[in-house]
Amino acid sequence: MNPTALQNINIGVDVGKSQLDIHIRPLDLFFTVENNDKGIKEAIKTIAKHQPKRIVVEATGRLEMPFIMACSEANLPFVIANPLHIKRFAGAIGRRAKNDRLDSELIAHYAEAIQPKLTELKAENIRLMSDLVIRRNQLLSMQTMEKNRIQILPKEMHSTIKPILTAMKNQIDKIEKKLIKLIDTCPEYHAKNTLLQSVPGIGNIAAASIISNVPELGYITNKQAAALVGVAPITKESGRHKGKRVIQGGRAQVRTVLYMAMMSAMQCNPVFKATYKRLLDAGKPKKVAIIACVRKMVVTLNSMLRDGTMWDENSAKI
Repeated sequence: MNPTALQNINIGVDVGKSQLDIHIRPLDLFFTVENNDKGIKEAIKTIAKHQPKRIVVEATGRLEMPFIMACSEANLPFVIANPLHIKRFAGAIGRRAKNDRLDSELIAHYAEAIQPKLTELKAENIRLMSDLVIRRNQLLSMQTMEKNRIQILPKEMHSTIKPILTAMKNQIDKIEKKLIKLIDTCPEYHAKNTLLQSVPGIGNIAAASIISNVPELGYITNKQAAALVGVAPITKESGRHKGKRVIQGGRAQVRTVLYMAMMSAMQCNPVFKATYKRLLDAGKPKKVAIIACVRKMVVTLNSMLRDGTMWDENSAKI
């Protein structure tokens, strides 16, 4: 038997654009490979020999994905960790020094001490759906900036902006068509999509974002659903201090999409329109009222997916 199999091996990986810095704990082994196919293959081969309990990688956006995909293919246990959690852990143990080697050591220490839950890689079409929603949001953001520029720049400059706006619109349309096609190719996604879009205010993009980014919806409690999206108010009280309840954490991408969906729902959905008005009349700030409506929407959608029921205005009022 491999002697390392008897140890609780945890591995921290600091991901950079050009390299991977890897620390194996408690063996205190450190090595660096290039962040490319050859380097990742070498890293996986070395890591597999030690039969790790978990391999923790900070979420960087996209740089970690080739390594994560390789771990998945090699059946190695991995965790895509929130960088904020690791930063807070560093503060808790008094770690201030920082370089690539120390960062990988810190991540391995975090893995051993906290033992974060292993990450399950989403199905390929779900990942693609999520990436398409992200890319659409990016294009919309750039489109807004260009529209703002065309309003303040002289007419002589408009010819440099209009072709870009046209190209962006065409790409956004293509992405939306791809999302619809992806949903239609899977009976499960198609069924979920039908239920979700029965809610006035939920369209193709909001439905695709929920299906791809919150696959747990319909299988968890309403409180868990609100916390998962990040619209559950967090109490901040200590002794006599009564702080304001705030939202934090959760899946920001789907929360943003649902926030925008709620702006539409408050115009066409009588339930959310009435809820929003009631909250405003009670003195709640507009943004707080909108988030409360989003929370109500998340809870309603969770119940609908759990029970397999279409939108019912009377049930949603409860």
